[in-house]
Amino acid sequence: MATEIERKFLIDEKKFSAQNLPEGEKISQGYLATEKNCVVRVRVKKNRAFLTVKSSNVGIVRKEFEYEIPVADAEEILKLCGKKILQKVRYKIEHAGKIWEVDIFEGRHAGLILAEVELNAPDEFVELPDWVGEEVSDDPKYFNSNLVGE
Repeated sequence: MATEIERKFLIDEKKFSAQNLPEGEKISQGYLATEKNCVVRVRVKKNRAFLTVKSSNVGIVRKEFEYEIPVADAEEILKLCGKKILQKVRYKIEHAGKIWEVDIFEGRHAGLILAEVELNAPDEFVELPDWVGEEVSDDPKYFNSNLVGE
């Protein structure tokens, strides 16, 4: 069983510059189910696609099961998601031994920028980059599965 331990933050736009980012990866992800206890997502990025099942969070911890699927299948599954689709560009930035994933959202969420970092344990110390702002790990408003409902 896979476990995801992740902290999520808003970006301090005064300290964050999109000008110096490494090459980003365009992501389209749609939600087949967004229940309180379970989320089922399909994601396409470049020439790879994934079907992911996530449990509800207990703090910053949740169960996550992810399976690679053919891109053509994922594109057809995305069509089943209706309006429950997000578009974003993900940038991976190394800081103090951790890989931070910075998502710049497009479409109806344009202007939203979130940073996530995965941990090995819920109480693991992580050095925050200076461009990280308010922590929103526990705020359901910023869960991708809830953003598609807006």
